[in-house]
Amino acid sequence: MVQTAQNTAAAEPGHALAPQAWISRFGPVLRGANTGLLAGLRFAAKDNIDALGLPTTAACPAFSYQPSAHAPVVRRLLDAGASLAGKTNLDQFACGLNGTRSPYGAVPNAMAPAYVSGGSSAGSAYVVATGQVDFSLGTDTAGSGRVPAGLNNIVGLKPSKGLISARGVVPAAQSVDCVSIFARTVGVAAQVLHAAMGYDAHDPYSRDLKLKSQAFGTFKFGVPDALAFFGDTQAEAAFQDAIARLQALGGTPVTIPWQPLADAATLLYESALVAERYQAIRGFFDAHENEVIEPVRSIIGKGRGYSAADLFEAQTQLKALGQQAARMWSPAHQGIDLLLVPTAPTHYTIAQMQADPVALNRNLGAYTNFVNLLDYAALSVPSSLRQDGLPFGITLIGPCGSDWQLAELGQRYHHGTGLTLGATGQPLPAMQAIPGIKPVQTIRVAVVGAHLSGMPLNSQLTERGAVLFAPAETAPDYRFFALPGTVPPKPGLLRVAPGTGSRIALELWDMPVEAYGSFVALIPAPLGIGTLRLSDGSTAQGFLCEALACEGAQDISHTGGWRNFLAASAAAVAVVS
Repeated sequence: MVQTAQNTAAAEPGHALAPQAWISRFGPVLRGANTGLLAGLRFAAKDNIDALGLPTTAACPAFSYQPSAHAPVVRRLLDAGASLAGKTNLDQFACGLNGTRSPYGAVPNAMAPAYVSGGSSAGSAYVVATGQVDFSLGTDTAGSGRVPAGLNNIVGLKPSKGLISARGVVPAAQSVDCVSIFARTVGVAAQVLHAAMGYDAHDPYSRDLKLKSQAFGTFKFGVPDALAFFGDTQAEAAFQDAIARLQALGGTPVTIPWQPLADAATLLYESALVAERYQAIRGFFDAHENEVIEPVRSIIGKGRGYSAADLFEAQTQLKALGQQAARMWSPAHQGIDLLLVPTAPTHYTIAQMQADPVALNRNLGAYTNFVNLLDYAALSVPSSLRQDGLPFGITLIGPCGSDWQLAELGQRYHHGTGLTLGATGQPLPAMQAIPGIKPVQTIRVAVVGAHLSGMPLNSQLTERGAVLFAPAETAPDYRFFALPGTVPPKPGLLRVAPGTGSRIALELWDMPVEAYGSFVALIPAPLGIGTLRLSDGSTAQGFLCEALACEGAQDISHTGGWRNFLAASAAAVAVVS
């Protein structure tokens, strides 16, 4: 029997898993409480996190030990009702971003087995992407909780430092380590964070943080002024699509200087800061250096060669770079609310990674290494599937304490992609409430013309804090007209007898109640606001046109929507010219 703080977790008979499951050191399932926020969910833990009754190896057999207690994060999850399925494979001592640095074998990409899974939390991402568990725990020092998410079409939540206790976790670099969460949806990841977070007086880096609770309405997001994709044109195109998608959610892109962030990232491995990796396992490493595989051994051993003076020099450099980077958040400079980057700039095969393990691993971390050093929160969400079928993910990065805000926006972004869940092929479920976000009273507004995303009047929505909910279409009870003499060009939607009209494409936007009056005041005759019937039987407030104004106007109902009409018109002009 395994004791937890509030319940007795019963041990069920273990069973062998096929090698491709990538749950290493699998033992009895540890059942959680019968009730709780996470009741009924199964999870796995990266094998550098202690779970009583299961050995902790950090992917190094000579290092293996039997923990005397659950890590606090594991205990909190069991108390919240989740059940532990086992421990997952990782890059040894959490040193790597690719998932091939383990004596237990390389973890393949869940969607393309010839490719790397990303690391170091490789197995944790794989078992979530393939549907073996509902969520998993990873750790993140330089991007290990984000890169595997981006490469496997799942969510990777990297919380603010100290929000989740890291006690009972084999350190990689203790001052910047974070326990991270993998899930197939942001909603589940946020629920897990809510259950896992909490101050731990016995963890020297734990913090009692007050998280921001106001969701983003309109927002500015930073885009680096220098982006490297290492020749991967498909990833580059996918990132441009991501920028457009974030704009459609109410964001305005702002170019930010990338060099301070890139220079900070370099310090993690190319300065005395790497000595913290050696310090984390110094006793074991000095006695058993030959038991550590390459290139992990060389990376950790490099930390021996720095002096205390070298470390203070590196810390001062980091502080200076942090001050430079902080300008992007300042209203006096770029004034961004969050930063957008690719989670990983490209994909590599396992063979490529094993042939050039250091340089290619560094490339995978091009947009991750600086985040914990500069005390930011981050969330990786799936963005698209490339033409070659490989996943592309983006990461939303915010200041410390912005975790709930990133989750709320990230969930809307993810659900707007229409992607399926990980490698399971299952559709996205309904969105879930984000625990720490205060609900805002809104009115759902349907737009069919110049207020659509990217259209001339869309700013009348975004500047009032409206956010895109979803694309939709009307019931087949409407005729659609191109109104002559309108600037900018506008359509008119006319209600007709049920079944005698067409389905017309539209967008649904959620607008704060307090802004609705000023929006309606902008609507010119012959347009007005009425109640529209949608194809799913629901209703929304939307634009309708006076019948008199539609007399003699061009009926464009057959096009199915304003975007289709404009595209057809442009094509016709091109043919004529």
